[in-house]
Amino acid sequence: MEEHAFVYIMASGFNGTIYLGSTVSLAKRVWEHRNGVVAGFTKKYDCKLLVWYELLGSWEAARQRELHMKEWKRDWKLREINGFNPAWDDLYDRIARP
Repeated sequence: MEEHAFVYIMASGFNGTIYLGSTVSLAKRVWEHRNGVVAGFTKKYDCKLLVWYELLGSWEAARQRELHMKEWKRDWKLREINGFNPAWDDLYDRIARP
């Protein structure tokens, strides 16, 4: 079985509040953020849009990438988003399985 994991960024809107996380199940985790299932930062700040993600080969790699990116300045994270998704479109429909 192939192992993989994701690092992702949720946002409250264009150039709004952003949240950086990692998971092995991106569609499930984004659904949880969008529906306020788990109390925390994304629920408090209404970060419901998936605006960026990156696929990595393992959970450990994703977690390390997340921790590294959390040290970045906001401008660097915005550069990642703008390079991948300049319109800040919600990418959930691209990754959700019907």
